[in-house]
Amino acid sequence: MRDYYEILNVSKDASQDEIKSSFRTLAKKYHPDLNPNNKEAEKNFKEINEAYGVLSDPDKRRKYDTFGPEGVNGQGGYGQDFGGFGDIFDDIFDIFGGGFSGGTSSRRKGPARGADLRYDLDIDFMEAVFGIEKEVQIRKSEKCETCDGTGIKPGSSKTTCSKCNGSGEVKYAQQSPFGQFVRVATCDECGGTGEIIKDKCTVCGGTGKEIKNKKIKVKVPAGVDTGSVISIRGGGEAGEKGGPSGDLFIYIRVRKHEIFKRKGNDVYYTMPISFTDAALGAEIDIPTLDGIINYTIPEGTQTGTQFRLKSKGIPNVKGVGKGDLFFKVEVQVPKKLTNKQRELLKEFADESGESHKEGKKRFFDKMKDAFGN
Repeated sequence: MRDYYEILNVSKDASQDEIKSSFRTLAKKYHPDLNPNNKEAEKNFKEINEAYGVLSDPDKRRKYDTFGPEGVNGQGGYGQDFGGFGDIFDDIFDIFGGGFSGGTSSRRKGPARGADLRYDLDIDFMEAVFGIEKEVQIRKSEKCETCDGTGIKPGSSKTTCSKCNGSGEVKYAQQSPFGQFVRVATCDECGGTGEIIKDKCTVCGGTGKEIKNKKIKVKVPAGVDTGSVISIRGGGEAGEKGGPSGDLFIYIRVRKHEIFKRKGNDVYYTMPISFTDAALGAEIDIPTLDGIINYTIPEGTQTGTQFRLKSKGIPNVKGVGKGDLFFKVEVQVPKKLTNKQRELLKEFADESGESHKEGKKRFFDKMKDAFGN
């Protein structure tokens, strides 16, 4: 027995897409309909179906790779077990168009829901915090107002398709090594509707839809963030044959703020303060989402100290509670000093007994103690 990989002209590490692509090419090449009365082509066609029946199934392929043909118990063999051949038939008949049937017919085309649409909406940080109403414009299909979505010119009518007798599909007998099958295809005369429009609507050309620029108001709730999605029912493309419209999905993208940074519903920023305010303590003006407020910092505040204001953050998008606001102070050390300022700082150091030389000395003494020297 020839190796299945060799039959399909693929390597043993071929992907499923590569296996399927090779199968489709070979199936079309050796299909009996294209090679009438050709026994060699029929033999090759059976072989590639057998090989594909195993290699297209991950579990069977694993067993085949491990144990060889015996490992699949003949499940891929022609004329033995047809349980896994549904996909093969689908692929074969897909090559030639349409489907196949043992006598049952598919439903004719009826009302269908319209496609969903996506719109990316950019908003400012504060708009996301407090919510806002925006107006967006999208280009979409809508039900034709002239014909009310029927596609028929006012005053005209439809007739039953004579080619498919109103079924919306036509059948063709298909011979294959597995016997005769009935191939079912959409009627090319009526497009699967089963009806013929005698006079099409002059506005929509018989489609029942027309393209329009539509302005839609979007209510953006407070607390949204980048990645939030707002759905508008029925805001998508118009449906087919009187079917409902699809939905419109608004994807939110929030621009960065110059000061505030968001983490969940909490807000963070760094607040610069003067050396004297940090040392002596002071009432300072700090920004919040609601505006400037007065806040008292204690004396001796060190750079990097973080303060928390409860419930001053961003509202929960579901309307329950708020996050907190955190600000971290950064003590600004003056880069240039006047002679008087320098003398005053020296006096301060002497008065506190912490001259910069003594401070360094004590620090290095601690280092020596830490390392046992």
